[in-house]
Amino acid sequence: MPPGERLLQRVSATRTFARIAPHFIPALDRAVHRLTRGKVLLSARMLPGVILTATGARSGQPRRTPLACLPEEGGGWLLIGSNFGRPGHPAWTGNLLKNPDAEVSWRGRDIPVRARLLTGEERAEAWRAALVFWPPYAAYQARVAREIRLFRLERR
Repeated sequence: MPPGERLLQRVSATRTFARIAPHFIPALDRAVHRLTRGKVLLSARMLPGVILTATGARSGQPRRTPLACLPEEGGGWLLIGSNFGRPGHPAWTGNLLKNPDAEVSWRGRDIPVRARLLTGEERAEAWRAALVFWPPYAAYQARVAREIRLFRLERR
C-alpha cells in the first residue's frame, strides 16, 4: 500500500473527518461531476465512486448522491452506507429501501440499476470484502450502534 493511501485511511477513520467531510466532499464531487459532464469524480481519486440517482423516499424527487463504491465482477457495485461513521443511516439508503430502481453515473455513463439490501451471510461476505477494500469502515462501524447497510447494485 502506498504511504499516501495509508495516511488517507488513518485520517478518514477519525471523528474529526466524520464531522467535516460530509459538508464538503459531496458538494465538491457534485460540482466537478457536473462541470466535467460526468467524466470526473474527485473523490474517485481516493476510492472508486459513482453518482447515485435515487428517488426520494418521501419527496418522490430524484436525489443525486456521490458515493464511494466497490465495483464487483460482472459489472455491479457494492455501496456501503457508512455515513462517515456518524450515527444515522444516510438518506440515500432509505431512498433505496423504498425505491430500489435507481441509476448510477459510472465513468461518464448513466446506467440503470436495481438495489438490494444485503443480509445474513451475503452481507457478512460483502462486509469482509468492504473491509479489505477500505479498512476505515471498521472504525466507522465501531463508532455507531446501528448496523451499516450494504447494498448490491445490479444492472437492469
